[in-house]
Amino acid sequence: MLDKLKTKIALLKEKAGHFSVLYVEDEQILREGISTFLSNIFTKLDTAPDGAEGLKKYTQNKYDILITDIQMPNMDGIEMIRNIKEINEKQEIIVISAYTDSEYLTQCIGLGVTGYIVKPVEFPQILKILWQSVDKLSAFRENEIYKEELEVMVEERTQDVLKLQHEQVQNYQHAIHSLVKMIEARDTYTGGHSERVAQYSKDIAEAMGLSTQECNMIFEAGILHDIGKIITPDAILLKPNQLTDNEYALIKDHVTAGYNILHEIPMYHELATIVHAHHEHYDGSGYPKGLKGDEIPLASRIMSVADSFDAMTTRRVYKARKSIPQAIEELEKYSGIWYDSKVIASAKEVLQSVDLKNSPEQLPNTLIDDERFAYFYKDPLTHLYNNYYLDFVLQSSKEAKKDLYLNILYMKNFSIYNKEYGWHEGDIVLQSFSEYLKLEYPHHQIFRIFGDDFVLLSEKDFRIGLDKTNSISLFKTNHLSCYSKYYNLQEESVNSFKDLQD
Repeated sequence: MLDKLKTKIALLKEKAGHFSVLYVEDEQILREGISTFLSNIFTKLDTAPDGAEGLKKYTQNKYDILITDIQMPNMDGIEMIRNIKEINEKQEIIVISAYTDSEYLTQCIGLGVTGYIVKPVEFPQILKILWQSVDKLSAFRENEIYKEELEVMVEERTQDVLKLQHEQVQNYQHAIHSLVKMIEARDTYTGGHSERVAQYSKDIAEAMGLSTQECNMIFEAGILHDIGKIITPDAILLKPNQLTDNEYALIKDHVTAGYNILHEIPMYHELATIVHAHHEHYDGSGYPKGLKGDEIPLASRIMSVADSFDAMTTRRVYKARKSIPQAIEELEKYSGIWYDSKVIASAKEVLQSVDLKNSPEQLPNTLIDDERFAYFYKDPLTHLYNNYYLDFVLQSSKEAKKDLYLNILYMKNFSIYNKEYGWHEGDIVLQSFSEYLKLEYPHHQIFRIFGDDFVLLSEKDFRIGLDKTNSISLFKTNHLSCYSKYYNLQEESVNSFKDLQD
């Protein structure tokens, strides 16, 4: 890999070593590191610590390629780029930034930057973008030299430019798609949602006899349909239970935000209109404009069905996943009301053969997911699961027909301890006992309920050893103890936290 990288650097140096480069970055360590890398390619390399200094150097010297950060003191990268574009509208520019906000990305696209590299920086990625810039510069220079001499040469170089422009469009698409993936990465449930909606939409469009161009456009709109969720707060986007009316009102703003992001980019104007209407209902009860019937673009009517189908067939903590027949039945129920009946007729044939084996669930699979999950379903004091998650586990196990065994540990004399030593000391005891349970029962799911009582769940039959538990120093020194209750959930009807309360 290292040898391959060195070879690419040598080849690029041979082709572009005479080009001049200005690199503007306020982080000294990063500026020095990337400058060292660039000096292996370009003999004419200058650096600047901020936009103001960068603009001054550019005005004095001019450069073939400008590489810049966005957020910097004195003058940010966006303002500097605007000033430089006024001097030379064809200036070759590459942005390297840690910022993935749609606002910055849209502004850079509008200013015509060649590439947008997201920190942390990977040198192979810089090389790829530099190759494109060098090819573009070389093509333009050669075109200027030969355009008056040979008509054939002009045509060839024009094709080169068109090819490079196509690559630039691909770079924009890659940047936008990366933004979508970053949005989806905030929530396990939404992972892959856009790709599934895009594919379902395209399949339905093909079944309806739409042209290849229309089907491809619907697919691309499906990929981008939730890009507006970048404005949705994590507390709403990641909430694993049902939304309040106010929260739902906020999440509805994502369609208008998506439209505004995409409409700023000329090549996405038509897609922006499709995305804007994908939550409209056929009877006019949808949002954001309350369009009805054929007022809603056909592509949006198709996407509405695909989006609803994926939502119904994906498991959320507060909502069980529907089977394919159940989801199709639900779509048919609202045919002619929420959905276009012509779309439903074709969608039924397409969606009944969908494979849901790898459909994601809104459950924590990584440490990051678990921390996000903790915001809603973990007790903030002990970091054990709470009674809401207990309800979910009990219900899920019942649906999956899993064998489960449950023990409840009730702490005795804890209220007396609280009165004598105070709530703060009581919290310390609860935290310490929780840590003991996690160490003693590492393969069990542990929940804190009723304030000072705990539930332990296992798929293997077990009973708590009270003698051992009551002999721990935490209990002995504080005159505390436990008693327990045992439930074989295959034999006893315990389906929720309320059942334990009763």
